[in-house]
Amino acid sequence: MQLFDLGGKTALVTGSSTGIGFTLARGLAEHGARIVLNARNAARLAEAAARLRTQGHEVLELPFDVTDNAAVRAAIDGFEAAHGPIDILVNNAGMTHRAPLEDFPPEKFEQIMATNVGSIFNVSQAVARHMIARGRGKMINIASVQTALSRPGIAPYCASKGAVANFTKGMATDWAPKGLNCNALAPGYFETELTAPLVADAEFSGWLRKRTPAGRWGKVDDLIGACVFLAAPASDFVNGHTLFVDGGITACL
Repeated sequence: MQLFDLGGKTALVTGSSTGIGFTLARGLAEHGARIVLNARNAARLAEAAARLRTQGHEVLELPFDVTDNAAVRAAIDGFEAAHGPIDILVNNAGMTHRAPLEDFPPEKFEQIMATNVGSIFNVSQAVARHMIARGRGKMINIASVQTALSRPGIAPYCASKGAVANFTKGMATDWAPKGLNCNALAPGYFETELTAPLVADAEFSGWLRKRTPAGRWGKVDDLIGACVFLAAPASDFVNGHTLFVDGGITACL
């Protein structure tokens, strides 16, 4: 069990006031990590932290905008000075927007790229400067089934998640020699607040179950084991990898 023990480690999860980010934070906490929750909305962040504290977990809050490089740097440097090292980083913050590609608003394209790709650059760079000095650290970027596939109306989102996988390889190439492990976790179709309308759509849900070898939607807790693996000593020789947790949807036609 020591291979999956996160005791004594501090994990920062961006975009973790709700959804997958909150679940991953909870999962890391259940395996012994001290958790640092992040979001732009301080009130929602405080609510999420309170929920985890009632479960007995040690939780800190660090509100900042992941797309603001200067704000990110100040927040990370300030946290490290006040509370000690960040050992694990989960770059979860992300967004999407749906529209036909020929009508896609340019400002939404830019926002998607800034949130889904730019944020990984901002937060990873700020955290890496401290990790490199210590010669160790784990970074997990949240990719997507759309890292490998696409659907109508989300071409910019697909482009951003494809970039996440290759950026992860670049991070590993630069930082593995300095003691960091940089990998990505790619969820398939999961039941969350954001996908609730699709889950309720009988036609789409029926199609998805037939398309997915596992025959069901993912439950957010299905992601915890993979995240813990990438954060823990068990993955010390894994670098630059994208781990799909998708019920097999990317494995078949």
